[in-house]
Parts: sequence; structure tokens; C-alpha cells
Amino acid sequence: MLTILLFSLLSFIIGADARASEKPGVDLIFVGDAMQHQAQLDQALAEGGGSAHDYSGCFPLIAPVITEADYAVCNLEVPLGGGPVYSGYPCFSAPDSYAEALRDAGFDLFLTANNHCLDSGDKAARRTLKALDALGVDHIGTYHDAAQRDSLVPFVKDINGIRFGFLNYTYGTNGIPPRDGMEVAMIDRDRIAREIALTRQAGAEILCVTMHWGIEYVLNENAGQRQLAQFLVDQGADLIIGGHPHVVQPMRVVHNPKEDKDVLVVYSLGNFISNMKTTDTRGGALVKVRVERDENGRATFKNAAYDLFYCAKPVGPDSNFKVIPSSLAPEHVPQAEWQKWLLFERSATRLFDKENVQVPRIPN
Repeated sequence: MLTILLFSLLSFIIGADARASEKPGVDLIFVGDAMQHQAQLDQALAEGGGSAHDYSGCFPLIAPVITEADYAVCNLEVPLGGGPVYSGYPCFSAPDSYAEALRDAGFDLFLTANNHCLDSGDKAARRTLKALDALGVDHIGTYHDAAQRDSLVPFVKDINGIRFGFLNYTYGTNGIPPRDGMEVAMIDRDRIAREIALTRQAGAEILCVTMHWGIEYVLNENAGQRQLAQFLVDQGADLIIGGHPHVVQPMRVVHNPKEDKDVLVVYSLGNFISNMKTTDTRGGALVKVRVERDENGRATFKNAAYDLFYCAKPVGPDSNFKVIPSSLAPEHVPQAEWQKWLLFERSATRLFDKENVQVPRIPN
């Protein structure tokens, strides 16, 4: 009997040690700019029978990819103005059902600090925050006022037992100033450094800084982006994810020698969904990021890989704009758009093959 008890105790201790040595991991997915041009609004309204905007046909093919992540992030580049009239470029306003469709596709965190966040004024910008709250999704980047920003930043999220801090900043708001105390997180190095420090103090083990930056339609990052990325690396960021150019830009793993860790820098993920027309704007990239604990229990960025997707335009009256993963493109891209998809695919692949550092493509 004593032998059995000793054996049971030994088994429990060994099992506890094994459980303690496990490396819990987290898979994150990031995509780029979720746009809503007038043609998209018109098509969604037609799909809804003229009385509502229906986006149910936009994301079914990409949703399984998004939902397999533990946490997924997109850039909501439109205010949710509340209607009854909605608008596309240059001053965007989209219905709540658009954000609802993105949520249902699997997105958990919506970035709102971008150059279009004030397109429909401060009232719409504040309404966007209330609408996202009602949908039950996380969001960062814009705030009702400075007091709310101070109360919500740092934003730290426990995902599978690892604490992630997320921050979001934009280079500008198309010359539209915030009014009546509306708060937009602008790219300000002193403020960023303070908020990074606060996020660390709040217990963030992995720090992700999302940036709205760069030059539109240019496939390579510029010197300003590189300098700002280096500043963020020096501040201790683990993941630096960019958007705004509406085309993809390189992804590189760099090393932070001071903290002896690798850092992921993604300059632009391009468009997630839009009605843009030029070859390089017709699709975008997603980046899948793996974070694990090392042998000392420290949470670290482990690796990243990317894939491409294409935004197909409606064919006929009973279809909608549709985001198509590259692996499904041969069977789902309409014949009329086949050549455009191939041109986008080849251009993005050529760029990433030449410029990416330690960020390979996800095997299909």
C-alpha cells in the first residue's frame, strides 16, 4: 500500500513538472485596411433588398482562416455614422452591419486610429466607439475624450495565459482636426514612449504597436517608416504592424540586442476589402504570428508567416464583394477577374520573395 502511495505521489509530481514545462502558445492574425467604398455600399444595399446593408457574402471564404487564430486584428478604416445616408470616398461612413460582418468573420480587435476616422465628424467618430461596444469587440486608437483615453490605455489582453498589450497610432486625419475633446492617438514619439512604458507596467508580456503610416500605393517602406520602426524596437516593442498604403509592403524580423529578442516589423498589409482598382490594391496579405513561452517562462515572439488573398468584385446581381484566400482563388475568382488576380498575386509574391526577412509564406 505504501509503495502504491509513493508511486502515485511520484506520478503527481512528475505530471506537475511536465505541465509546468509546457509552452502555452498564442496564434495572432493581422490583416490590413477594411474599406467601404460607394460601390460596396450600393451592392450591400442591393443584397439587403434595398432596406438594409447585407455583407453576409463578403467573408465566408476567409472566415475559417481568421477564426482559427486565438485573436484577430483588422483596421476599420471607416466611421460607423449611423445613417440613414452612408458614403464612400472621400468622406466615409458605413453601417453597423459592416462591422458586424467583420466581427462574425472572426475579428476580435478593431483599430480605429487612421486618416479616415474623422471623415464624418466627431459625432460619427464617437458613435463608432459606441457601436463597437454594442457589438462586443475590442477597439483601440480613438476615444470619446482624453479622460477615456487615460482610462483605457494601456489596453492589455490575456490570451491563453499570455498578456498582450496593444497600441494604435495614425500619422494624421486628412486635415480634419478633432473637436469638442475627441481624442485620436496620433504618432507622437514622446506620447508613444510613455504609453509603451505604461503598458509594460500594466503587465504586458508582449507589446504590439499598430501604425497607420507610409505613402499610399508605394510597395516599399520609406525612410520615415524605417526610423519610426527602429524607435519602436528601441522602446521594446515585440510586434510592429503597419497599414495605410493600400498595397503590401515588406515584412522583416529584426533583432533587439539590448533585450536579446527578435521583433516582427510589418510595414503594410495592404487592403483587406475595398473597391480599389489598380493591380496592387486588389488584395492584401495576412500575417500569422506565433508567440510562445521559452524555457525560462518568458513570453517571446516565435515566428511569423504570411499569406495572400484577393478581393473579387460582384458578378451579376446576386453576388457581393468577396475576400478570397489565395489557396481558394483558382476555383472562386470569377473568370472575368482571373488575369487581375494573377497580376496581384505575382506582384505581391515577387515583392515578398525579394524583401521579406524570416517571414515565409504559409504553405498551402
